Amino acid sequence: MDDCIFCKIVKGEIPSEKVYEDEHTLAFLDIKPVNIGHTLIIPKEHFKNIYETPEEIACKLIRAAKKISMAVKKELKADGINVTMNNDSAAGQVIFHTHVHVIPRLSSDGFGPWHGRRDYADGEAKEVAKKISQAL
Repeated sequence: MDDCIFCKIVKGEIPSEKVYEDEHTLAFLDIKPVNIGHTLIIPKEHFKNIYETPEEIACKLIRAAKKISMAVKKELKADGINVTMNNDSAAGQVIFHTHVHVIPRLSSDGFGPWHGRRDYADGEAKEVAKKISQAL
């Protein structure tokens, strides 16, 4: 896609700090990291989000995320790693090219795991599970 910043990175039109590359994926440091070492993993081919990404490409992204997570944890002495993917604006997706975040976490970084957690109402979990299962 011509106006996609990640496609431009793949083509070498925009510089990046690459940490990993294979035939299908590219990983580079996020320019606005949550923590130092925050890495983005993208497919070299343009897909808007997880819904459009073929399964075989999604599997390659996760394989790359595992490799990068292990390297980041070891080399940056991270206490933990978040592996996340935002899909759609409501979920925080800003660049509409499929990408996975590998974010090193430190016990002292002060970031909480989740905000706005809630409980299910009586019977709600069963109904939600049924809806999801039927759609698969």
